[in-house]
Amino acid sequence: MQYQPSDYLPIIVQLIAAIGFIVATMIATHSLGPKRNTKLKNEVFECGIESVGDARTPISVKYFLVAILFVLFDVEVIFMYPWAVNFIHWVNTSAAVAKEMFLEMLVFMALLLTGFVYVIKKGILHWEK
Repeated sequence: MQYQPSDYLPIIVQLIAAIGFIVATMIATHSLGPKRNTKLKNEVFECGIESVGDARTPISVKYFLVAILFVLFDVEVIFMYPWAVNFIHWVNTSAAVAKEMFLEMLVFMALLLTGFVYVIKKGILHWEK
């Protein structure tokens, strides 16, 4: 089956309508909304605490590296749960599929462990340096 350009017409119309609605709404709120600029309104507000000092204090890059690594390895663990649920199902039904799944998880864990060893060897998790 070959698709014709006219087959995409409903999608294009819906896309144009959505973009038009967004643009119209932004223009309407900007032009109709109140414009009251006061010193109190323009002041920085953070959790009800008065701002003191400069917000641009230097923070160690190691903090961000640890945070990114935590997210990375945490997301890897999220992939393991559905795998485990499906693995239990396939162990009971097909040993060949279960064996292949197990080998794939071993490769996945090897790659994960390789990344972790790399992070350790680079000394990213050493805070004293």
